[in-house]
Amino acid sequence: MSNTSYPAQYAVQPLDGPVHASVRVPGSKSITNRALVLAALCGGSKRSCELVGTLDSEDTRVMADSLARLGYTVDANWQADTIRVQANSERIIPADHTDLFVANSGTTMRFLTAMVALGQGRYRLDGVARMRERPIRDLLDALTQLGVHATSESSNGCPPVVIAADGLQGGTVRIKGDVSSQFLSGLLMAAPFGRADLVIVVDGPLVSVPYVEMTLAIMRQFGLHAETDAYRCFRIPGRQIGGVASYHVEPDASAASYFFALPAIVGGSVTGTGLSKQSLQGDVAFVDLLAQMGCTVQSSGDSITVTGGALRGIDVDMNAISDTVMTLGVVACFATGATNIRNVAHIRHKETDRVAALATELRRIGAGVAEREDGLTITPGPLRGAVIQTYNDHRMAMALTLAGLKVPCLIIDNPACVAKTYPRFFEDLEKVGVANDKNPAS
Repeated sequence: MSNTSYPAQYAVQPLDGPVHASVRVPGSKSITNRALVLAALCGGSKRSCELVGTLDSEDTRVMADSLARLGYTVDANWQADTIRVQANSERIIPADHTDLFVANSGTTMRFLTAMVALGQGRYRLDGVARMRERPIRDLLDALTQLGVHATSESSNGCPPVVIAADGLQGGTVRIKGDVSSQFLSGLLMAAPFGRADLVIVVDGPLVSVPYVEMTLAIMRQFGLHAETDAYRCFRIPGRQIGGVASYHVEPDASAASYFFALPAIVGGSVTGTGLSKQSLQGDVAFVDLLAQMGCTVQSSGDSITVTGGALRGIDVDMNAISDTVMTLGVVACFATGATNIRNVAHIRHKETDRVAALATELRRIGAGVAEREDGLTITPGPLRGAVIQTYNDHRMAMALTLAGLKVPCLIIDNPACVAKTYPRFFEDLEKVGVANDKNPAS
């Protein structure tokens, strides 16, 4: 990560007028971690792959470190946003045993749990206290159906997990998709390297479908094949050989949502470069919600521009772009009328219970919030400053910072948690004249 130092608390400076800026956010965490996995798995015959435009963050560093512990050569130049990955043997998973620490990175935990099932040996994966509360039983059950000895060391079906593997067999497996799409994405990326063809059947609803679409798109870019029947059934041939010499990572659409929200809150316009409406990332659709609320959105080539307008509340199903729920929740505080966010019960299992945390903090600054199991309704009210609790959740910290652009005396507690996916977030805000990290709360 960058050599950023963070104060214990961060005092957000309100903006005096509208913002006019062009911003390019760092590389996508979701794409970087998927590309790291596929670069490693496609590295047979000691081929290497260079990833360009990668994200430097806690989540990507623990993924890179875990791959190195699994026996791959991982040469990361974090300052240049490049990572070169190369296999060191003909074995699909070079190491036959290792302990992996993934901090609170859900993608690393879920992807590598499926990935190490391709190996021959014993692998243990663990993380921070919150990771030990994040579910993984559905993925373990799916691997067990395929003959893998996949177990949780806890009674709640959460990490630590132990995988005793002897390669991944083919056949048919059923997996639930209503808690996290990462379980399915992990299986999809491992399946092409199994011993035989695999059919994956999704039981029940599938959350965050755009992330599964992203996984399939990146697999295609790496030369791997998978067929799907309306995201209910997937057929993946085994023993595939894929790989590319280099791969370019898009800017992070979830991170861009904070900057696209700026003109909605304070007026003006912001252009996000390196992203288009044809992005691999479903979260780019966040700008469509801003348009529904009253902003103007223009897309041109590899850039998107959002211009602020009079905001109105909307009713929206955010299941597909749930990482932007917190961002929209803050924007909703500045609209006329209530905003209803629904079908996002699965975000209660993220870095924190994001439905409950968002409701608590928006109430803290004066908004009216009715919380439900699957979402919340936000009614604007007179807003006031407060010390915002972040629950060690990077997206809570970044989203709630936006409220301080209009509301004086808003302070972010534990701003360092943004290092999980966007270490330079406050620096980048300062560059566009929006916040001042040189005036931390004492």
